[in-house]
Amino acid sequence: MSTTDDPRLEAARRALETALEAGGPAPALAELAEIAGLSPWHFQRRFTAEFGLSPKRYALARRTRILADGLARGRDVEGAVAEAGFGSSSRVYGRAGMLGMTPGRLRRGGAGETVRHALGQTRLGLLLLAATDAGVCSVEFGDRPEELLEGLRRRFPKAVIEPGGEREAMLLAAVVRAVEDGVGAEGLPLDLRGTAFQLAVWRALRDIRPGERLSYSELAARLGRPGSARAVARACASNPAAVTVPCHRVVGADGSLTGYRWGLARKKALLDKEQDGASGPR
Repeated sequence: MSTTDDPRLEAARRALETALEAGGPAPALAELAEIAGLSPWHFQRRFTAEFGLSPKRYALARRTRILADGLARGRDVEGAVAEAGFGSSSRVYGRAGMLGMTPGRLRRGGAGETVRHALGQTRLGLLLLAATDAGVCSVEFGDRPEELLEGLRRRFPKAVIEPGGEREAMLLAAVVRAVEDGVGAEGLPLDLRGTAFQLAVWRALRDIRPGERLSYSELAARLGRPGSARAVARACASNPAAVTVPCHRVVGADGSLTGYRWGLARKKALLDKEQDGASGPR
C-alpha cells in the first residue's frame, strides 16, 4: 500500500496494516487517531486526503489484497478468507469487483484467462497493447519488444499470453493514431484492475479532453475529494494503460510536467501534439 511523508499518519497506517496482517480486527478509529496524535474527526479527514480512502475502506482494500495474495499462493478459498479476516466467503464474493475476478479464479492465479497483445511503432517508441475478452488491460511504451512482453507476463503470470488478431490490431491502431495525431483514445473498452479509488481516478482521467490540462488538486476536486491531490497523483502513477487513460494530461499546480511512468519526454510530446490539434483549424 501507499506511504506518506507524514510520520504520524504513517505510524497509524502501519498499525492498521500490522493488525490486519496478523488476521485480527482493524483498530478502532479512535485508537488510530491517538497514534497519529489527532482527534478522530481530523484523523479521518487527513487519512482520507493522504491515501484516497477512509480508514475503513483502506482496511477493506488491505484485507482484499491479503486475500488475493493468499489465493494466488494456492490456498483454498475458505482458508484465504479466514486469513484475510473476512467473516465468510459470501462477503468476499459480494466484493469480487475489487479483486478483478472471482476468488476461485484468482486462487488459480488468473489461469484460464487469455491476454492477447499487439506491438506497434510510434513517434515515441514501441507501444504494446494487451487486451482480455472484456477490453484493453495494458498499454505500455518501451524500447525493446522482449522487455515489454516480459513485463506483460509478470503482470499476468498464469494467463495465456498470445499474439492478438484483428481485434487487437484495430485497438492498437486507435492508440497509435492518438499518439501520432493528438486525438483521444478514451472510447476504447477497458478491463483495468485496481482499488475502488484507483478506478475512480482512472475514470475521471478519461473525462479530460485532448488539449485540456488539470492539476492533481483540480482532478481531486472533480472527484469530490478536495485535499487528496497526493493520493490522486499516486493513482495516476499506477495507471496501467498509457494514452487510453490519459494521465499525461495531469500536471503540477504550477503547470510543470511532474512525473510520468513512461518518461517526461513522452509526456511533453503527447501534450504538445494535443495542444497543436486543439488550437489548429476546426
